[in-house]
Amino acid sequence: MVSDFDVVVAMDLKQGIGKAGQLPWKLSGDMKFFKELTSKVESPGKKNAVVMGRKTWESIPSKRRPLPDRINVVITRDTSFAVPPGVIKATSLDEALSSLEQSLVERCFVIGGGEIYRLAVAHPGCRRLYLTEVKSEFDCDVFFPQFDQSYSLLSPSALQEDNGIEYAFKEYVREQESGIFPEEAE
Repeated sequence: MVSDFDVVVAMDLKQGIGKAGQLPWKLSGDMKFFKELTSKVESPGKKNAVVMGRKTWESIPSKRRPLPDRINVVITRDTSFAVPPGVIKATSLDEALSSLEQSLVERCFVIGGGEIYRLAVAHPGCRRLYLTEVKSEFDCDVFFPQFDQSYSLLSPSALQEDNGIEYAFKEYVREQESGIFPEEAE
């Protein structure tokens, strides 16, 4: 069972993350960052896991799913929802996490959508938020939830630009009562 995970999200200035089941922007730099972050492992024989809701799964073009080189987990309340072989189906975030074998998974990332993000940022296992802040406002119908002061900004990147849209990568770490996670202090 995997107990810790990180969240990866891109959102606009109003915390919008999607419109009609799609991203409202095309940012190749953000997609490259997402792929590298969620795919890269340091331990041979391990993979990272990506956990997503059914709507996020369906928003990925069929020729691109499952996301390659990662363990894909889809959360859905619909027990008859079909997923391809090798993709894990779960009915809750906790079930998704418990379905992953720690010995096989190096890191776990929650990648959307809105309802799954709401559960994830409040979950005690959420350690980091990798947030791409899109420096514009878009007409969105799904939003990233507010997150509390237990998350501290570690490092914002320099401003990036794709297709005339500016954005920055921000990394937040969740502090525990005794301070930041022990491995952060090393």
